[in-house]
Amino acid sequence: MYDAPAPTISETELRELEAEYCSWGDTVHYLDHPKFFETCEGSYMYDAQGRAFLDLQMWYSTVNFGYRNPRLNAVAHRQLDRLPQVASQHLHREKVELAALIARDAQAKFGAKGRVHFNVGGAQAVEDSLKLVRNASNGKSLMFAFQGGYHGRTLGASAITSSYRYRRRFGHFGERAHFVEFPYHFRGPKGMSKEEYGSHCVRNFERLFDSEFNGVLDQKAGEAEYAAFYVEPIQGTGGYVIPPKNFFIELKKVLDRYGILLVVDEVQMGIYRTGKLWSIEHFGVQPDVLVFGKSVTNGLNPLSGIWAKEALINPSVFPPGSTHSTFNANPMGTAVALETLRMAMEGDYERSVAEKGAYFLAGLKDLQSRWPQLGEVDGLGLALRAEICQSDSYTPDKPLLDRMVAEGLKGDLEVGGGTMGLILNVGGYHKNVITLAPSLDITTEEIDLALKLLDALLRRCVDN
Repeated sequence: MYDAPAPTISETELRELEAEYCSWGDTVHYLDHPKFFETCEGSYMYDAQGRAFLDLQMWYSTVNFGYRNPRLNAVAHRQLDRLPQVASQHLHREKVELAALIARDAQAKFGAKGRVHFNVGGAQAVEDSLKLVRNASNGKSLMFAFQGGYHGRTLGASAITSSYRYRRRFGHFGERAHFVEFPYHFRGPKGMSKEEYGSHCVRNFERLFDSEFNGVLDQKAGEAEYAAFYVEPIQGTGGYVIPPKNFFIELKKVLDRYGILLVVDEVQMGIYRTGKLWSIEHFGVQPDVLVFGKSVTNGLNPLSGIWAKEALINPSVFPPGSTHSTFNANPMGTAVALETLRMAMEGDYERSVAEKGAYFLAGLKDLQSRWPQLGEVDGLGLALRAEICQSDSYTPDKPLLDRMVAEGLKGDLEVGGGTMGLILNVGGYHKNVITLAPSLDITTEEIDLALKLLDALLRRCVDN
């Protein structure tokens, strides 16, 4: 445990300053008094009093390899001392080596040569991908996306994000996406297996192409009005919803038939969160464009990017100046990202994440057997979900989850003869899902601790 340095300004004074001078336009003010933290290490955050909080969301699946990871921090320090800044009109070796590593890996896995383009945030990379697919489709501005999907809150990205609340006061550029049903089996039609429901969703989508009067296809020309379908292989903000294995294979056949590109958003699920470098690898399809960000630098320096097939991104079709950010391939970010991928590929995370995820999921199922308020638990690797419901195990119970989040941040849960806190993240269509994204280096002992803390939270919050 860390001894936090004595603050120069009291927390009360900080709250007064924050209330007067900070924008509240981001996501921090879900609680009346957001938590201040002082230090962190591994799977834990610490407040000014030195209280430990086990973090099961790791900055929204950004710090996949633990807070203050020694190997990655060391690279950041070395880069800071050598080449921390360079204008993007010049080259530096870290950018080139990182792009080559990602592109070669994608070619080996997807059987297609491609190139990599960098930016600084996930939404910005989504914006770049929108330019890419609109350019490749002669300016088509219409996209398909999923109900429950999340791709960011910039004006372009919010148009393909299904939640209207992100657009309500701002509108958006171009047309809003056509949102298609995602196979969310727990809340889908009864009487269907998960695989049957996946096929059902694909058939419903395919019916859009049956007649020109459905508004997506010129049947005489054989051309769709839509340029691409934006997907999260596993829905992130939507609640870590995991589709059946057959779903994307069947969906891709429809897209290929009508010349619609598949754009895979891996911003939250990439970099071994599911036990694969990219979560789409679990589902047996080849993307045309892949978007990444967040954990590629373990949260140390903003970096994101897109991989796209050669025909979409080669310099003759996507020339210099097509898109730009001053910080797009910054040497601090690319250096840390290069080391992150090297470390991950050396570390056998495919095996360890699968094993730890299975262990954690088994523990959640044991909790579910004792708490009817856990309506569904599911997971793929260390992307896990626990749906908080009323005692009927189905009706969403957002107030209960809100209480659990607030109580976890008090830092006074009794476990193992001591007290500590628990950091949870809220997601889902009804904001009643605990989306669990622990450190990929979490130990089995820490998983056991997490399960005890969840049990303690349920005991404190149910019927209170």
